[in-house]
Amino acid sequence: MEWEMVWKDVTIGFTVAGVVAAFVPDSFFQALFINTGQGQETFSFLTLIQHVIVGPVAAFLTFIGSMGNIPLAALLFGKGVSFAGVMAFIFSDLVVFPVLRINATYYGWKMSLFILFLLFSSLIVTALLLQYGFDILGILPNPSNVDLSSQDHFKIDYTFFLNLAFLGATGLLVYLGFYWKKGEQSHTHHEMASKSEVMEKTLKYLAFAAYGWLVGGILVWGFVV
Repeated sequence: MEWEMVWKDVTIGFTVAGVVAAFVPDSFFQALFINTGQGQETFSFLTLIQHVIVGPVAAFLTFIGSMGNIPLAALLFGKGVSFAGVMAFIFSDLVVFPVLRINATYYGWKMSLFILFLLFSSLIVTALLLQYGFDILGILPNPSNVDLSSQDHFKIDYTFFLNLAFLGATGLLVYLGFYWKKGEQSHTHHEMASKSEVMEKTLKYLAFAAYGWLVGGILVWGFVV
């Protein structure tokens, strides 16, 4: 059930991150996040404030789920966005439009906007505390270590065999979830808040398009090689 809920967000998140890494120039990020790429030590307090505000706004406009925004967050950090800005972007999965709409359905738009304000304020303060706290402890990550374009994406090592093991465990869990005690589970699970049909269909078609993009890229690469 968890995978059924997040597979579209994860697919779109990785696809968006890949497309942005390949086609969006660094000048775009430098315009969106001021002083981007000049090193963590050069970020002033006002610059960090701008980053932690722009990060959630960017997440709100993309409305990728909390599972799908991690690849894009890694990309932003690799482009030189401050650690605080990236943390604010990751934390902003609770201030995206689908959550705002669900809260409005239950509590009304006035209360939903008030919750949005509280969460937005909290994530800004938390992101700044992480930035300065990690800096004081000397464990602030270095963005120069993040390079999504030059990583080795496939190796026969211990990770490969762990992936196989967990893939088998996942298959077993899927079998149990769909076939074993299926009738009994249908009576015990509570229905989650329903999403907009239009949004669900849009995410579904975008995810299929992303898989088509991936398969097409592999075929073209294989033909060229």
